Amino acid sequence: MTDGRSVNAGDAQVSGIAYDSRKVGPGYVFIAMQGGSFDGHQFVMSALDSGASAIVAEREVPEALERGVPYVVVPDGRVAMGEIASAFYGYPSRKIKLIGVTGTSGKTTVTHLIQSIFQTAGMKSGLIGTLGAKIDSEMIETEHTTPESVDVQRILAQMVDMGVEVVAMEVSSHGLYQGRALGCEFDCGVFTNIARDHLDFHITEEAYLDAKTILFRDLPKLSNKAFHAVINFDDIQAGKVIAASCGSVITFGMSDGADVVASDAVVSEKSVAFNMTYRDESAPVAMNIGGAFNVYNALSAAAVGIALGLSLDTISEGLANAAGAPGRFESVECGQAFGVLVDYAHTPDELENVLKTARTLTDKRLIAVFGCGGNRDKGKRPIMGKIGTDLADIAVITSDNPRKENPSAIIDDILGGIPDDKKSKITVQEDRRKAIFEAIGMAETGDLVVIAGKGHEDYQIFADKTIHFDDREVALEAIELKIKS
Repeated sequence: MTDGRSVNAGDAQVSGIAYDSRKVGPGYVFIAMQGGSFDGHQFVMSALDSGASAIVAEREVPEALERGVPYVVVPDGRVAMGEIASAFYGYPSRKIKLIGVTGTSGKTTVTHLIQSIFQTAGMKSGLIGTLGAKIDSEMIETEHTTPESVDVQRILAQMVDMGVEVVAMEVSSHGLYQGRALGCEFDCGVFTNIARDHLDFHITEEAYLDAKTILFRDLPKLSNKAFHAVINFDDIQAGKVIAASCGSVITFGMSDGADVVASDAVVSEKSVAFNMTYRDESAPVAMNIGGAFNVYNALSAAAVGIALGLSLDTISEGLANAAGAPGRFESVECGQAFGVLVDYAHTPDELENVLKTARTLTDKRLIAVFGCGGNRDKGKRPIMGKIGTDLADIAVITSDNPRKENPSAIIDDILGGIPDDKKSKITVQEDRRKAIFEAIGMAETGDLVVIAGKGHEDYQIFADKTIHFDDREVALEAIELKIKS
């Protein structure tokens, strides 16, 4: 093991790997790490009591050493965990085409589009990301956008066993920085874009970008695979990512200079169509997914297909076959005379993109419902408040996942970014359910209501509880009530 120091040397029969002592069984290797809110070393004895056959830790636990089991001290438990897990599960990423997708926006949609393209090409495909892991048609829930490396390797091994040939995986900045993707050998990495997000964790935008660049700069060096970088040419930081990338680079965009280019785009609430060109070849693209931003998502998935040897015709057909990802520009319909869209947009960039697209879809009023999450980047709140009132005719400011913060204080931060001349557009309703009912209640024929922030999520997190809450379900209830009244 890289940089490991054996304190108790010896061999162990290993039956599994765990970083949570509650999941340790007989013969498991327990990996103890110092976390932000927990210290895994406090649970080493519990792991041994549950039958752990070896310990990998970042420091010595004297009481555990007395048990005599093999004990290795490493500088970074997460790094070690990736190496151990990859080896334990037989290096599964070497047996498939693995595509990593990173960026502030679009990761979930892009992985779904990639999966559809390769399925159309006749290759059994899977994905790992925000919505869970999908092996063929079976969904498996995961705890993070990018699960811990042990979980990633286990899921990849399952996919290999089930004959999966291609996997598209969301790779978050947190996951890259914390080493959750270590042990993964990628064939292709996708950079969708970079915008303000997660500064509560990364502190600076430079550190946030650097974390995402790990996928293109560092991980390819740990693999013997040929690596292809797929970069959004139109993003302001494209040059930095291209310069840092190992292997070949293929760019996509809507401006001259990109390798894969979209032109003549036609966008509606439920569809996107454009002409796609790569070198001297062109193909029409028509998707049953709405939103102008999905032109970029489609181009990024197409560029992956090109990089890995698929024809434009196959790629075009795969995009046409794709279904939208849940909670992404998802329409809620019950025969009403106005539109309702639910979207996961929870950053300034995402909210702006969704509302700009929504603005083009109605000649009547645009009504936006949004809030901001608690215990996250506070700096984005006033920015989102200004965007919401700049682009919508009516802005209903409400709660998102307040977590341990006072919801009214979060709302005050949002209101702080709204100019005085726009405050007549605002309705404040702290209760998210009531906010959705209020927005739909005021909608008239031809209006469009956008409910932003939670998308596919079916819960809402408060300081003392987590409740079931799905924007789509609540919106449907509100629509049905309005139709009956």
